[in-house]
Amino acid sequence: MKNKQTAVEWLVEQLNINGTVIPMAIEYKAKEMEKTQQAKEYLKGFKDGKEYEIKMKQLTFKSE
Repeated sequence: MKNKQTAVEWLVEQLNINGTVIPMAIEYKAKEMEKTQQAKEYLKGFKDGKEYEIKMKQLTFKSE
C-alpha cells in the first residue's frame, strides 16, 4: 500500500516539474517540520479522546 503524498512532497514535486531546484537542506527541514506538526496533532487528538472517554465514564457513573 502506497502512502499518501504529503503537502511538502507535493510542493517539491511541483517545483521540480517547473524546473525549480530546492536545496536538500530546505526540503529536509520542511519534511521534519511537517512530521513534528503531524505528531503534535496526533497527540492532541489522543489527549482529547482520553479526556472525552473520562468525561463519559464520569457521566455514566453519575447516572447509575
